This record gives sequence, C-alpha cells and structure tokens, in this order.
Amino acid sequence: MPGPWSEAIKGICYVKKLPYTLASFEVGGENAALKVWSAQASVPVMAWNDGFPKSTWIEQLYLAERLQPEPSLIPSEIDERIRFFGYCNEICGENGFGWCRRLMTIHAFMSVPSGPARDLANYLAPKYGYSAAAAEAAPGRIATILRALAGLLKEQRNKGHRYFMGPNLTVLDIYWAAFAALIEPLPNDLCPITEETRALYRNTNSAVQAAVDPLLMEHRDFIYKQHLELPIDM
Repeated sequence: MPGPWSEAIKGICYVKKLPYTLASFEVGGENAALKVWSAQASVPVMAWNDGFPKSTWIEQLYLAERLQPEPSLIPSEIDERIRFFGYCNEICGENGFGWCRRLMTIHAFMSVPSGPARDLANYLAPKYGYSAAAAEAAPGRIATILRALAGLLKEQRNKGHRYFMGPNLTVLDIYWAAFAALIEPLPNDLCPITEETRALYRNTNSAVQAAVDPLLMEHRDFIYKQHLELPIDM
C-alpha cells in the first residue's frame, strides 16, 4: 500500500539521497519486536545508529535534515517556517487530512459485519480515536484543508512561484504529493497496487471531491515527475 506517511519519508530520503533499509510490517499483526524497539506499533518508524526510533512525521523530518542538511526542505526564515509547519500539520498531524481520511475509511468499514474490512477497521479505530461523530465531521474538515492548500498554491502561482512555499521545493510539496493518494492514487504504471487497494484509497465523498481543485492534483503529478522516485517502490 502507498501509505502516505511512509511514502512521505521515503520521498524525503530520495530527495536528500539518504540511503535506507526497509523493514517488514504486518498490518493488524502483533509486531511485538516493533513495540519493544519503538514503544509503539505503527509505521513508519525511522532510526539511525543508537538513537531512539522516530515514529512521528516531524521527528523523522528533523532526523533527515540533521543527517543530510542539503537540500534543506524547511524554510529558513522564521515567519515562513511558522506558516509552513502549520500547513504541514494540516496534512500530516492529528485531525489533519490524512488522519481524517482514515476516519472516513474506518467509518465505512464499521458497517461491514465481519471479514477483512471490518478487521482492518477494528485495528485502526483505536489508533485514530474513532467515533461516529468524528468520522462524520471528517469530510468537512478535509474540505477546509484542501481549499486552504489550493489557496496557498494559487497565491504562489500568482507570484510566479512553482511550489507551496515559493521558488524552492520544501517538504510541504512532498507531503502533499504522498497524501494526495488518499484522493486518487497515481496510475497503475506509476503506482502498482491492486484494484482493491486502489478502491480503498480513492475518495468517493462528494463534499471532499468538490474541494479538490485540479491544481492540487496537477501539483502532485509535477512533484512526483520532477523530484520523486517513479514508479513508486512498494
């Protein structure tokens, strides 16, 4: 699966030319070794030498920046950096775009009485603090985030800039590229996944779809083609 948090850190490493070794993870499994190693049971987890494993997006970003400062993917000017991290959190953080899309998926599967889909929902629900009320509010929250991202991109285009934060690539562009799979994954020749997985990721909610400015998906395609590895290495 093109898990957005995992694909984002892989993209960061690719841009920074940081080599890494992938490890296996069993969705819904015990993953006992991971719990012992990182004190939690979600992925991605990133580690370097004897440092404590990093299991949150912002810790992973700063570890990558420390290991390979160039090219920096964080704005250097403080006002821009404050704004930048706000947008990043709206994509990656708790109650952000990715989080709310997961709540929507869990909610849909909770109506299934039994089987793999219901098992997945039961596994994910406590990780994302699922409740019916939170899931029902999620599309509206997502739509607000998408409109804000589209507005930022249009603001930069009006200034003659190609990226979310101006003339240079930042991790905000990488985060959006990875998380846009939760609207529609890249075509199968670029993102080789099963039709079942593609259907799981594809958005079908009309309120969310109405907020998807074509510019956002165009930007996703541009970032992958210009900066990230294709086809995606699953």
